[in-house]
Amino acid sequence: MDRYRTTEQAEKRLQAAGAFTHNSAMRILLVEDDKRQAEFIRRGLEQQGDCVDHAADGEQGLSLALSTTYDLYIFDLMLPGKDGISLIRDIRAKGVGAPILVLSARNSVDDRVQGLRAGGDDYLVKPFAFSELVARLEALHRRATGLAEPDRLRVADLHMDLQRHKVRRGDCAIDLQPKEYLLLEYLMRHAGRVVSKTMIMEHVWDYNFDPQTNVVEARISRLREKVDRPFESQLIHTVRGIGYVLKHAGQQTD
Repeated sequence: MDRYRTTEQAEKRLQAAGAFTHNSAMRILLVEDDKRQAEFIRRGLEQQGDCVDHAADGEQGLSLALSTTYDLYIFDLMLPGKDGISLIRDIRAKGVGAPILVLSARNSVDDRVQGLRAGGDDYLVKPFAFSELVARLEALHRRATGLAEPDRLRVADLHMDLQRHKVRRGDCAIDLQPKEYLLLEYLMRHAGRVVSKTMIMEHVWDYNFDPQTNVVEARISRLREKVDRPFESQLIHTVRGIGYVLKHAGQQTD
């Protein structure tokens, strides 16, 4: 399947419903000359709630980097005008210290070392899974801001131990299959936020899909049988025509 294809109709429904939130958004500069891949990355990160500026060449990227403050940078190495290595060196020389994630189709040790020695903080080889891109950006941001990765998630009486991969609701242990666990983790990390089928497939299954498929609905149904049905209150809610949200009673939906 085409990893860089998105479902525009689903995204428009999400935007119309106000399903995105920018309360804790990161501002990111993406410098990538491949229009298709740049659009894929931009849309995916904006669905995460981030604000993304895009430059298609190194000179434009340098201008934006020196005129605007960003939390993170994503630089392709093969850029027209000014290559990625030169771009990294130039902004580091100007005192810009925010983390830089280097993207490249080059996978040799020498290429990775060159990107990191120029001032990059991490190196991701194309083609990549979008979930890995997000995980690396989150890790870079945590290190830069001193934030620690949580080892537990909690929504109401639902608890997830991320270290031991254990889930319980109240005093009852819940046995989940691997995909069910990943799906619940994604919903808990976005508690109170509506997530679409597109977002779930790209982050849990890590590929785009036929919007008519019912794989997400089937997994949600099985998850509800374990997480909701035996208990008094429902946590997993359907937002008709848009997606799903995990929240406790009275919690506002973003």
